Amino acid sequence: MVVPTVWVLAVLGESNLKRARCSVPPLTHPLFITRADGLAKKVRIALIERMGVDKILLAAQGYIELDMPEEAIRELDSLPVEDRQREPALQLRLFVIMRSRQWQRALDVCEAMRSATPEIVTGYIHGAFCLHEMGRTAEARKLLLAAPSHLRKEPTYHYNLGCYAAVLGELEEARHHLTASFELDKKFRDIALQDPDLRSVKDFL
Repeated sequence: MVVPTVWVLAVLGESNLKRARCSVPPLTHPLFITRADGLAKKVRIALIERMGVDKILLAAQGYIELDMPEEAIRELDSLPVEDRQREPALQLRLFVIMRSRQWQRALDVCEAMRSATPEIVTGYIHGAFCLHEMGRTAEARKLLLAAPSHLRKEPTYHYNLGCYAAVLGELEEARHHLTASFELDKKFRDIALQDPDLRSVKDFL
């Protein structure tokens, strides 16, 4: 089974990394030269708040890279409630929880991600993996099959479905999805050779 890595450096993106490090322009900056001084102040306050969120996300990311999960979670918990439910924060939280193998907690985060951003692949692929690790492989398969159609272009989607099918004894379905994953990314064949979930289709590999 493959758990696609949550690349924490990519969660914010280069533009956000740069924005989080810059200073907030003063009210005398041309951005704020406007007749509506009250509006300008509100814009500046919003910028300050946004940058505060980005700094917290960067701090959490740094703790993750230093293998300090408790500190990372503490940073994420300090976010405003609405920002905790947005994708960047959920991605980081999920990364920490999955590394500690807390599958039910991770599954809850995946459900929140699917609710907030149903078009994002993470909530489906990682959610299915959590179900599989909890011994609920049939539910894992069902979740992936119900995922948005654009996931069919992801090799991990087909690979994991192949694993679930193999575990459930659906060998023809397993071969179908494994073939699709190998065609999308050849490295998955090498991964499959070492995967205990695929013992039942070892002759196919």
